[in-house]
Amino acid sequence: MVEDIRIPHKGNIQGEVIEGAFRVLEEFSAVEEHAEGMKALQLDHGEQKAFATAALALRFGERIEGQPPAPVTAEQLIHARRIEDTGHSLWTTFQRVQENVIQGGQPGRSAQGKRLHTRPVQSIDRGVSLNRALWMLAEEMRKLKA
Repeated sequence: MVEDIRIPHKGNIQGEVIEGAFRVLEEFSAVEEHAEGMKALQLDHGEQKAFATAALALRFGERIEGQPPAPVTAEQLIHARRIEDTGHSLWTTFQRVQENVIQGGQPGRSAQGKRLHTRPVQSIDRGVSLNRALWMLAEEMRKLKA
């Protein structure tokens, strides 16, 4: 739904930037429409946990037998950091999981059992790919529930 806008750093840069800005504006209404659909869709606790479990696999890799588990749990990812983030809609679940995955700071345990806090995603490429994957996950959940 949302595509990358890439502008080469040569030639008519101003024109390319202006054109890219208009393309973003055109797509914004579609994104807003999808967000409204997510806000109207309520998830039960099991569905929220399933969403967070998929997000864990995206962030830390799939759980394979014999390998250490992710340092945090799906329950931690659906936990609201602020009172404004509470709610059971797909939108609030998406927002909480996205923040907890990208921002890090969640207390957890390493493979050796030592206490740790998850690190934030600092790579722009990794952040973009995680955000895109989480959006796609939320879109698929919306389609399933609709």
